[in-house]
Amino acid sequence: MFYSIIKTLKNLFIVLVLFFSISSCNTNKAEIRPNILFIMADDHTSQAWGIYNGILDNYVKNDAIKYLANNGTVLNNMFCTNSICVPSRASILTGQYSHQNGVYTLSDHLSPDSLNVAKILNNNGYQTALIGKWHLKKEPSGFDYYKVLPGQGKYNNPVFKTKENWEDGYKGGVEEPGFSSDVIGNSTIKWLKERESTKPFFLMTHFKATHEPFDYPERHNEFLKNIDIPEPESLHDYIPSSSGRSFSGQQLEILTNRWLNYSKNKDHNSDTKYPGMPFSIENMSKEEIRSFSYQKFVKDFLRCAASIDDNLQKIIDHLKESDQINNTIIIYTSDQGYFLGEHGFFDKRMMYEESSRMPFVISYPNKVLKSQRIDDLILNLDIPSLFLDYAGIKSPKSFQGKSFRKVLESRNSLHAREFTYYRYWEHSPVRPAHLGIRSKKNKLIYFYGEGLNKKNTSKLKSEKAWEYYDLIKDPFELKNEIYNPEYKNEILKLHKELITQKKLAGDNETLIPNINEI
Repeated sequence: MFYSIIKTLKNLFIVLVLFFSISSCNTNKAEIRPNILFIMADDHTSQAWGIYNGILDNYVKNDAIKYLANNGTVLNNMFCTNSICVPSRASILTGQYSHQNGVYTLSDHLSPDSLNVAKILNNNGYQTALIGKWHLKKEPSGFDYYKVLPGQGKYNNPVFKTKENWEDGYKGGVEEPGFSSDVIGNSTIKWLKERESTKPFFLMTHFKATHEPFDYPERHNEFLKNIDIPEPESLHDYIPSSSGRSFSGQQLEILTNRWLNYSKNKDHNSDTKYPGMPFSIENMSKEEIRSFSYQKFVKDFLRCAASIDDNLQKIIDHLKESDQINNTIIIYTSDQGYFLGEHGFFDKRMMYEESSRMPFVISYPNKVLKSQRIDDLILNLDIPSLFLDYAGIKSPKSFQGKSFRKVLESRNSLHAREFTYYRYWEHSPVRPAHLGIRSKKNKLIYFYGEGLNKKNTSKLKSEKAWEYYDLIKDPFELKNEIYNPEYKNEILKLHKELITQKKLAGDNETLIPNINEI
């Protein structure tokens, strides 16, 4: 009997050891699953980050951005698949092109029933939250907590909607005092302090800045005052254009006229408050008006962006002070790029570099290399697969992107993809609907120029056109070489690849015409 008792105790001891070993493994597994903090601004284009070797680098407030770059990896070639706010955000959540998730234009919405990355993470033990700009119209799904702006929201004393007061459209919500970026930054820190600390978190913080009207808090009123900002080479590219582009675009004078009309209007709408008013161009020439407008535009933009950097720094400081910095993936990006006077434009939408490139920096001390630059071609629909990869979750079949984790953790170029596929659906004659592909060295765009009965598109068709750019010799896309016989073979190869990439993306709308005659 004595030996029987000893044997029983021995077996019990083994069971207990195994139990605590398994518990320990599970705990360690939970501890090494990283927190994911995805911070995104609106239109905060790479030219205004101060780390992409542009003409504005010496004029930008970017202390927090530089911290993330020095402690992480910067992507030089991250691109969106549809350069406009609503579709880009939908792709980041669903891992799908617009023609797959059904979000083509600004007037579309993301169905709450759609499979998105927040739902997947939430179902796999992550606490999820969304704070700031949502812009996808229907109630956010997959988030334990959300606090979002209705539509674009306001810069000053913004209204926020939560589960407690949600109503579709622009109804509902509670106004909070302060400047939008500050309220969003403070709300982010508040949630981080109050969250359930036993779970890893997935938090999406989305700033309204730097969207038009580019407003900024009073503390940045004097920033860049009495300083002349350098102009892009193509600022004075007028229509008809010597560049050979096939459309007029959103020219800077449209913004000039908005300021003039705002200056004359005494009953200002608080949702579109332009700073630095009144504005006048009296007795100026055509060239002087564009240069003068450019100076105001870019200074307002950089002041607005400075408010983001202020709050990035506050959030980073909180993660340091709360000892979470080492186990938190921090990403800062923009939903797309934006023209800051290049080609004489403002706004986005086009497949040109300034518009389609998304600036992107990621810091994760445990894994991601520090002070690293990556040239691989990566798309916004790859981002959710990266989240799931780091969380140890397999991506669903519906996701069309792929994780680029190995690119971030290795100094070897892994060639994430050879081509990017792009399609802009929200057609208007000045910004025609188009599709195209980009390699590391060249780009081919087909402007098919019709709305295809999509929401918020013009019924007027525009002339079909092709554009080709040699990105090695002409990185700023100053010359459309589609009719240059020296590029015939390259154009034909890219045309064939465009058909292939369109098919691989599952895009069955719009036939690609023969290009041999060109």
